[in-house]
Amino acid sequence: MTINFHSEAEKLFPWMVERRRDFHRHPELGFQEFRTAGIVAQELKALGMEVTTGVGKTGVVGLIEGERPGPTVLLRFDMDALPINETNKTDYVSETVNVMHACGHDGHTTIGLAVAKILWPLRQQMAGTLKLVFQPAEEGLGGAEAMVADGVLDKIGPKVDRSLSLHLWNDKPVGWVAATNGPAMAASERFYINIQGKGAHGASPYQGKDPLLAAAHITTALQSIVSRNTNALDAAVVSVTVSKAGEAFNVVPDTAFMGGTIRTYKPEVREMVLKRIVEITEGVAQAMGCKAEVDLKKITPATVNEAGMAARVRELAHSIPGVTAVADDERTMGSEDMAYMMETVPGCYFFIGSANAEKELNFPHHHPRFDFDERAMVTGAALMATAAADYMLK
Repeated sequence: MTINFHSEAEKLFPWMVERRRDFHRHPELGFQEFRTAGIVAQELKALGMEVTTGVGKTGVVGLIEGERPGPTVLLRFDMDALPINETNKTDYVSETVNVMHACGHDGHTTIGLAVAKILWPLRQQMAGTLKLVFQPAEEGLGGAEAMVADGVLDKIGPKVDRSLSLHLWNDKPVGWVAATNGPAMAASERFYINIQGKGAHGASPYQGKDPLLAAAHITTALQSIVSRNTNALDAAVVSVTVSKAGEAFNVVPDTAFMGGTIRTYKPEVREMVLKRIVEITEGVAQAMGCKAEVDLKKITPATVNEAGMAARVRELAHSIPGVTAVADDERTMGSEDMAYMMETVPGCYFFIGSANAEKELNFPHHHPRFDFDERAMVTGAALMATAAADYMLK
């Protein structure tokens, strides 16, 4: 049975534009996606789908059950927005101050609903179960972890055998697709450092123990982890992004605070970096006559694609009209909590080019002017539907 999934996605394009722009006008932060989740559940129920709400607080799960036994394939789409004030001038600009869809999740949610509309009529020809997962709180708040804890992989519907997920990607133009073997996105941690010194008059710093001086030396020393402790053929990022201390120009403060982010691919590199951050911070602080406490918060492991699935997605991408380039080596030090679902389930996380420089739709993710070429949703829906059907329509 040959089905033109791209043609089906094209038919839905006007609906996708309308639906996506509605989501864009009404963005919701992580674990607050009540309106978005309500619309998703309503759309899935209108098709006749079995729907579970409140998964991982505000997540939604819909099941498409085939007539014959077969694998359970999870399709995941994230829903949350970011705490950014939008500065675009479109007629669908965010109506919520300091909240906007600056990463394309409005497009992801819309693609997920389009895929549901495309695949639902084919359930009688399917072998196995499709589990459509609309996830809250991807932006560093633990939405995937919360859904896993609520049983999205093994209790809500059959146990998942494989997973597929995507991200609109404004680093590349419409028509570009990538599915990378192995790590595609990095593991992510936050670190917080509190430095205890001894305050003094700014004119008599020798009478105190300067935590600001310690913080400055720690900031510099932490960079040696990447340059001197990490194999040059591996990847790691250690960025100090927050430094706070003192209020008066003539006072050496008692304390200083630092914070930042860590990104790695390999588990062994990750553990080494975390260990060295503690060792360097505590050692440098002590050398400066201060005491430091390090608090490490693991956010997500690396997002690692199963090579066979990635290869198949690339092969299928070549069959999608409008796809002009298919890459196998797109990696980013950005992180993605889909990794929690892919830790125990083989999966493929692929990228869909969404930029259009001629229309000034090429601002980076998390920028107040972020927007994307909506034609990318056709490619995304067509490829996701094609990849899912590849496992179900045997």
